[in-house]
Amino acid sequence: MSRRRILTVAAVVAAAALALTGCASGSGSTGTGSAKADDAYITPGKLTIGTAEPAYSPWVIDDKPESGKGFESAVAYAVADKLGFAKGDVTWVRTTFDQAIAPGPKTFDFNLQQFSITDERKKAVDFSSPYYETTQVVVTIGSSPAAKATSLAGLKKLAIGAQSATTSFTAAEKEIAPAGGVQAFNSNDDAKLALENKQVDAIVVDLPTAFYLRDAELKDGKIVGQLPKASGQDGDQFGLVLAKGSALTAKVTAAVDALRTDGTLDKLAAKWLATDGNAPVLK
Repeated sequence: MSRRRILTVAAVVAAAALALTGCASGSGSTGTGSAKADDAYITPGKLTIGTAEPAYSPWVIDDKPESGKGFESAVAYAVADKLGFAKGDVTWVRTTFDQAIAPGPKTFDFNLQQFSITDERKKAVDFSSPYYETTQVVVTIGSSPAAKATSLAGLKKLAIGAQSATTSFTAAEKEIAPAGGVQAFNSNDDAKLALENKQVDAIVVDLPTAFYLRDAELKDGKIVGQLPKASGQDGDQFGLVLAKGSALTAKVTAAVDALRTDGTLDKLAAKWLATDGNAPVLK
C-alpha cells in the first residue's frame, strides 16, 4: 500500500472516530439535559417517583398523581422540572408508607407521602431538605366526647387513634398519652372510618389533612386543637425519601432548596393546602 493511500485511510478512520465521538456527546445533552445521561436514575431518561396506594387529598387529588393536582403531586413535578425532566418523562409507582422507609433497594428515585424527617428514619433512608412543615392535630366529630375537650388532660381517658409508624402516632403517644394507649391504623382513611363508626373518640393527623377531613370528609367534623411542639423544636418537616446513600440525594435537595428560595413551595401550599380555621394549641 502506498504512503499516500495509508494517509488517506488514516484520515477516513480519524474522521469516522470524530463523528462517533460527536454523536456520543450529543446524545447526553439532548431532550431535558444532563439528567437524561445520569445512570443514577432507576430508568435512564426517566424520573421514577413513588407515592401511596391510594394517595389522598389534599396531597394528591382523586388518587391521580400523574395529573399534577394536589400539593405533593405538584411539588413532585416542580422538582422534576428542576432536575431537567419534562412531565412526560415522569413515571409513578406505588408503595406503602412502611415499604418506602424500610432499608434496602428502592423501586423509585424519590418518594413522597408526608414523610416526616427523623433521625431514626435517616438510619434506613436518605431525605431531601424539607418541602413542607406542619403540626399534629386532634380531629373528632360533634357527637364524640372529644368534641368538648379543651385540653390534653380532657383527652387522656378517651380512645385516640392514628396511622401507625407516623409522627402523628408518636405525637399522640407522647403529648396525649391516653390511658388505653393509641390505637394504630394502617392509614388515615382507616382511622377516619373508625372515628365515624365511633370505634375511637378522636384521631391525630397533620394540619392540612385535619382541615380537609373536617371540611370535605367528615359529617360534623371538628378540630379539637393542635398538639404542642416539643420545646425548642420546629413542627414536623416533610422530606422526599431516597434510598440510603443515593447518588441523587444532593441533586434532589438542591432542587427542593431552589423551589423554596424562589417561592414555589409557598405558592403551591397556598393553592392546595387549606390552613384557615380555628386550630388552637392544646395545653
